[in-house]
Amino acid sequence: MPRSARSETLRDSLGLGLAVGLYGAAFGAAAVAAGLSPWQASAMSLLMFTGASQFALIGVIGAGGSALAAIGSALLLGTRNTVYGVRLLPLLAPRGFRRFTTAHWVIDETTALAISAPDRVLARLAFLVGGGSIFLLWNVTTLVGAFGAAALGGAAKAALDAIVPAAFLALLWPRLRRPFPEAAVQRRVALGGAVVALVLTPFVPPGLQVIAAVVAVALAGPPRKAAAEEPA
Repeated sequence: MPRSARSETLRDSLGLGLAVGLYGAAFGAAAVAAGLSPWQASAMSLLMFTGASQFALIGVIGAGGSALAAIGSALLLGTRNTVYGVRLLPLLAPRGFRRFTTAHWVIDETTALAISAPDRVLARLAFLVGGGSIFLLWNVTTLVGAFGAAALGGAAKAALDAIVPAAFLALLWPRLRRPFPEAAVQRRVALGGAVVALVLTPFVPPGLQVIAAVVAVALAGPPRKAAAEEPA
């Protein structure tokens, strides 16, 4: 294996781990604003470790939604990790107990790092370094954000309600822009889901509009080939 390829893989994996891991602070602060204790927020990051689902769950709880709606939203968003796992299993080929630890680190970023690596050895290295750095930093910054938010006063804590939508937008934004694959399709899917959620918001309990938007987008099916192509 060329040393330059290994160094490039390590650099990219650690860089992405640092960038993504810092979002944990936003989750910790938002979780406390939604009514969770710092240790509950930390347990979510440790056991769930999938940012979009974590933000969805506390977003519904913070808006006054039921536990069932919160869990349903989180599960629907988390189903994509199952698809990632099917794609990564033959590539990473974990065995024994490593299958469980590997599955826990299957998220958007580790999947992107692994499948973009030029060979299997570098794919495993990218997944391990990227997953490890994100997991470590995400959990540390969750605690920092949670205890920081817990120390704030009532008015300042109320302002943290804006963190969940802002964090969602920050997670989504890179996927809507080139050179992310099929960015035009991603924009149409995001717009369609947003329209469904906004239309339903005045009429349904908090959380159900998120589930309805995901189901509506799924029922719409895959885009036609011509529609999936980027405009010239």
